[in-house]
Amino acid sequence: MNHTEGGLVIFSANSHPSSREISKRIGERLGVELGKVQVYQEDNRETRVQIQESVRGKDVFIIQTVSKDVNTTIMELLIMVYACRTSCARSITGVVPYFPYSKQCKMRKRGSIVSKLLASMMCKAGLTHLITMDLHQKEIQGFFNIPVDNLRASPFLLQYIQEEIPDYRNAVIVAKSPASAKRAQSFAERLRLGIAVIHGEAQDAESDLVDGRHSPPTVKIPRNTHTHTPPTVKIPLLIPKEKPPITVVGDVGGRIAIIVDDIIDDVDSFVAAAETLKKHGAYKIFVMATHGILSSDAPKLIEESAIDKVVVTNTIPHEHQKLQCVKIQTVDISLILSEAIRRIYNGESMSYLFRHIGLED
Repeated sequence: MNHTEGGLVIFSANSHPSSREISKRIGERLGVELGKVQVYQEDNRETRVQIQESVRGKDVFIIQTVSKDVNTTIMELLIMVYACRTSCARSITGVVPYFPYSKQCKMRKRGSIVSKLLASMMCKAGLTHLITMDLHQKEIQGFFNIPVDNLRASPFLLQYIQEEIPDYRNAVIVAKSPASAKRAQSFAERLRLGIAVIHGEAQDAESDLVDGRHSPPTVKIPRNTHTHTPPTVKIPLLIPKEKPPITVVGDVGGRIAIIVDDIIDDVDSFVAAAETLKKHGAYKIFVMATHGILSSDAPKLIEESAIDKVVVTNTIPHEHQKLQCVKIQTVDISLILSEAIRRIYNGESMSYLFRHIGLED
């Protein structure tokens, strides 16, 4: 690869073996050895980072994948970024394939928008650019005051469907809820396949019932005649939602059902969707997702479910989960991450990586 003035340094922020694997693949594709850094936790669980080579005037790329201990992962990244900043690095780009706390990007009652807080912390630590992949909500990019490149894993998942599912032409792309219909539509249009939507599922944590729309309570406050408080105004309330029984909008009978989503963590909704599709005649069920968090007993539930195969990318290490469940398969996305690093380092346009991606995707 070309070299600009200063030089390129790639660090792997996480010392976990499976987390370092994607960093090694990126380094091999770029023909660059990983920089020397020591990252460890002391006995009191404090994170310590020691940069073991000069980064003065260099373009630093810090690759951090999210391990099971999310908060330690975040502190590793922040401390390493700050260490490079105080060591006079010219630029510091964070390569974070899965952005942690991305599900907490909306206000919930008296909670907080944690992804906004994390974005502010990263910028304050000294990050000058962020490379990530398939943010849970694209609006998270607006939480940063630095450039953010939100790459897509869909080309790799589409390639898997075309190459590893021989009769994929007899498939239908399924959205397990109306909220994920847009993603399913994007897959269906690119593969020239039909689409089905499961409607009527149990409400989840992202429903209107848990956000701030029902606060403050509509209690009539008596008017004090000795003050200038205006009278209470009665505001018409929305009729509460009532979901119909679970049904499938679209034909899945005698077809392969491919459920697509961005994150698979708590698999209860995916297992329920698979059972519904089986009842409606689907003879094979795949689940395709970018980020395979697969926490808790997710591998066991998948193994015992009607799901035939779960395909995720290596944005998150999940080697332990694969040992528990043979249905889990991995797609490597290090190619697009290494190309993004190369283009940013050489000052090339990133538009090539976003070709054919519309605003609605």
